[in-house]
Amino acid sequence: MFEKRKAEKQGSLDAQKNSVIQSEAASPPKPTMGTPGGRAVIGSGIEINGDITGTEDLVIKGKVKGKVKLPDNEVEVETSAVVNADISANVVKISGNVHGDLIGKEKVIILKTGNVKGNITAPRVTLEDGAKFKGSIDMDPSESTAELPLKASPKAEKVKPVATGSAPKEASLGFKVR
Repeated sequence: MFEKRKAEKQGSLDAQKNSVIQSEAASPPKPTMGTPGGRAVIGSGIEINGDITGTEDLVIKGKVKGKVKLPDNEVEVETSAVVNADISANVVKISGNVHGDLIGKEKVIILKTGNVKGNITAPRVTLEDGAKFKGSIDMDPSESTAELPLKASPKAEKVKPVATGSAPKEASLGFKVR
């Protein structure tokens, strides 16, 4: 009689263990803070003055002043965030306020609630309808415009001013004026 109850309890415990193992296997693993591949969050009540570097994705909800460098990860600036920093990451996603340059190794995305004042350098840039942006965009970071000499067109030297007061047909850089 005691053996029968013991066997029933053992069978019940084995069934519980199997259901726990199955539910853990079915759910995707959750990244934890402090491990590579995890997702760190700067909360809305946090203010950081200084440089931020690391090996995790970063979500900024608070205030950051300085530099953010996560070259192999994603940086997301949420709607409540105020960032006065240059941001350099694999993917940069902005839905809050940023005053600084953005460098995305893969891409930069400014969502409709985003407000950016600074220059963007990335091979792919997305500006959603309603996004605010003031600055320049360089989508060919391999070619620096500072290295390209500005050459005058050979035709520019041959252009003679027109005495009638009308505009010349070609400007000094060789393009036509309409």
